[in-house]
Amino acid sequence: MTGGVHPPHDETPLLGCAGSGRASTFKTFFNIIISIVGAGVLGLPYTFRVSGWAVAAGCVTTSAVLSYYCMMHLVRCREKLQRGGRRIIQNYGDLGDAAFGNWGRQFVDIMVLISQSGCCVAYLIFIGRNASSVFAGDIREYRYFIALIFPFEVLLSWVRSLSGLAPYSIIADVCNVLAMAVVLKDDFHDFQGFSEIKALTSWGAMPFAMGVAVYCYEGFGMTLTLHASMKKPSEFSRILGIAFLVITGLYLSFGFIGYMAYGEETQDIITLNLPNDWTTAAVKVGLCVGLFFTFPIMMFPVHEIFERKLLFSDWFQKQTQSLLLETIWCNFLRGFIVLVVAGVAVMVPGFGVFISLVGSTACALLAFVVPAVLHMRVLWNETRLLTKVGDFALIICGVLFAIYGTYKSAVDIFGPVNNSSGGDEVHGRHQI
Repeated sequence: MTGGVHPPHDETPLLGCAGSGRASTFKTFFNIIISIVGAGVLGLPYTFRVSGWAVAAGCVTTSAVLSYYCMMHLVRCREKLQRGGRRIIQNYGDLGDAAFGNWGRQFVDIMVLISQSGCCVAYLIFIGRNASSVFAGDIREYRYFIALIFPFEVLLSWVRSLSGLAPYSIIADVCNVLAMAVVLKDDFHDFQGFSEIKALTSWGAMPFAMGVAVYCYEGFGMTLTLHASMKKPSEFSRILGIAFLVITGLYLSFGFIGYMAYGEETQDIITLNLPNDWTTAAVKVGLCVGLFFTFPIMMFPVHEIFERKLLFSDWFQKQTQSLLLETIWCNFLRGFIVLVVAGVAVMVPGFGVFISLVGSTACALLAFVVPAVLHMRVLWNETRLLTKVGDFALIICGVLFAIYGTYKSAVDIFGPVNNSSGGDEVHGRHQI
């Protein structure tokens, strides 16, 4: 199942080989959609409820504009550093290394670890709560479902080939599309009009909304891979812009319509608002199955980074003299990492506040701060004054947002909660 572990070399991207240059603009467009749109969209109606539709819409739009701007920063840095064929940059970590040396790679890798692991924690929460609502009828039992799938995720973590895992991501994408279609159908059926919704609840809810919005556009790890995979890389900025317009329109529509349908009863995962019929159950089960198989794909870079550090450590090379021992140690490490992620998922009280926390920390730094720093480092002499001012603003605002957003989200998660009711308070509003 696992094969050898010396060291992980299967770096084949899920959506095409970096540098292959074979992807058409049409394929790249859909690859961008697949890379960005995920389970986070199902938490947008709740975000509209917590902050108000005007604040949430503003945060989603702002995050879209800044994410596009910063993704293009990464592309321009890559083009400059690869000019003349001096080096090949395949991923975000390579770019950090090219600009700042080993410590730049280490910092980017740490942020990627936090971001990817955070997404996987959110996946487990999502699976547990939806599965418990279908099979147990009580979402407070979701921790048992996380414990139930844990050993199977450990087994999947021992698969060391992305090519063996990638097909399952298609299942998740199909399930997401079907789920959004069913949710929108029920939203229109339960439409309550404008009397039950608010444009603004409190300005204190803005960090929460922005954190969720940043999380929903998390796809920076695939930016350079997608750019390199195109037949015509010069078309990337246009295709990326069109994709962002489509995604933003989808996010705004989904969040707004979901909030209008359920008003103050909107739950942090919109599927929990759906009626208890067979179509809803099928959608929930399909989403759970899709995310179950997406989990090991999202964890792949996490396992790879930790395993590579273990394999090349002096202690490990002295202690292990056989391939069997190496395999046992590496499998144990992968299982332990999954255990830690599952443990965090069991302790986190809610889906919405957690994706806001992830969005406010690693995602915000990877999305806004790091691209601006890299752009200043690589293209300082070729950059206009206005762009330099914009980069400084991104760094300052990004760091301040990460600090304040992390604090607010941490308070929401670890502050006073009433777990006996199966919920917690977010900005004074009940979260189921």
